[in-house]
Amino acid sequence: MSFTPETLESPTRAKVRLRIAEAQGRARGVIQIHHGLAEHSGRYQRFAAYLSARGFHAAAFDHRGHGETTAPDAPRGVFASRDGWSRVVADARAVEDHLRDRFENLPLILFGHSMGGVSAMTHAMARKGAVDGLAIWNANLAMGSRAGLIRAVLALESLFKKPASPSTWMEALTFKAWGRKFKDARTEFDWLSRLPGEVDAYIADPLAGWPASISMWRDLVEGTQRSEDEEALRLMPADLPIHLAAGGQDPVVDNGAAVKTLASRLHAARFTDVTMRFDPQGRHETLHDLGYEQAMSDFADWTDRVCGRAG
Repeated sequence: MSFTPETLESPTRAKVRLRIAEAQGRARGVIQIHHGLAEHSGRYQRFAAYLSARGFHAAAFDHRGHGETTAPDAPRGVFASRDGWSRVVADARAVEDHLRDRFENLPLILFGHSMGGVSAMTHAMARKGAVDGLAIWNANLAMGSRAGLIRAVLALESLFKKPASPSTWMEALTFKAWGRKFKDARTEFDWLSRLPGEVDAYIADPLAGWPASISMWRDLVEGTQRSEDEEALRLMPADLPIHLAAGGQDPVVDNGAAVKTLASRLHAARFTDVTMRFDPQGRHETLHDLGYEQAMSDFADWTDRVCGRAG
């Protein structure tokens, strides 16, 4: 299976790195993969290969400030010098347009992990739900009142640092704090997975695990708040299939509570096709955690149903 990178020019002037695994046999649909914070599209090769074997074109791209995507205003760890989250969504729309042109008349599903779940949701909202399915895995879209506190922390830190500087305070409150939740942890990244080999691969990856900038955290808070916009949710079709996933030992989503809150909010917004995969012992990276084979199979089964309905 080929997962060779190519470059797509976005209207934001970003040169977006895109990897596509084309479907084996007759294609049933297209999956656009949004990766998480401080990682990159190359980490989704196994997932893409599995989806390809199940008959789907799987396309993963590097967000601006991540991986091998470049932009004049987006060095590593920075979305943009201004309007960062809007540019993230614009790049995602450009990838979607490219995929629709390349794979005409096929259903298209957005998949997002963690931060990618936030970008997938705001991407879908920008399209007013004009996609065939939306999968949000391991993402905290229930920030609520904490958004104000995080903004205050970032505003205070920015008194001493430039916006493009790494936020050591947010690093301490997130990645470092999550690592301390596991008493017998072998590494500070054991919150990601119960599989030591997967954790070691993440740590060894030069394109993963770096500290995000003050401005990137600020933009991510904005994106999360956009994803919680009830009015924007109600502009999407109520029958849009939405698939959630969470782990009960994932500190990023408050051990699953944030994803359950999102499910309740979606039901309250009258979405009629919301499903959730919950692993009580699961950690943050479902696709790299114990049981990832079953997780991929469950996702592909859901995708089969969605594409069958769309077809």
